Amino acid sequence: MNSTLNFIGLEKDKSEKLNHSLNDLLADYQIFYQNLRGFHWNIKGENFFELHEKFEELYKDVREKIDEIAERILTLDGQPVHTLSDYTNMSEIREARNIEHGREAVEITLNGFQIILSKQRNIMNIAQDAEDEGTITLLSDYIANQEKTAWMLKSWLR
Repeated sequence: MNSTLNFIGLEKDKSEKLNHSLNDLLADYQIFYQNLRGFHWNIKGENFFELHEKFEELYKDVREKIDEIAERILTLDGQPVHTLSDYTNMSEIREARNIEHGREAVEITLNGFQIILSKQRNIMNIAQDAEDEGTITLLSDYIANQEKTAWMLKSWLR
């Protein structure tokens, strides 16, 4: 086997670059997940039932993606970051504390999706350069679903 390739046949240096970007994305997803859990638990007001259910749906979806991203990093011969301090230091998404109002929670969620979508598109470009179809497919599926969710959240705000 070529020493410049990892065990799945991708260039090691390009896989390392991907792993760095995927770990950054993983950190964003972890903070996003915690925010969604907090919204689910703490939401109050006239839209309680609707938003309580929606935030649960969203955090369950994000929890799956967290695991898939970590496993992709491992597949690329990397190590997923896994400490809370790494997540808070690396994440562009900031922790949302004590949010009770639906509109504010939806705005923060929409902002989180915007950050994640942008990073995923950037990672897809890196993955294309690395000829990494696995990462491209994974993120392409995420993007299609998240764009629709972002549109729905934006529509809810109007």
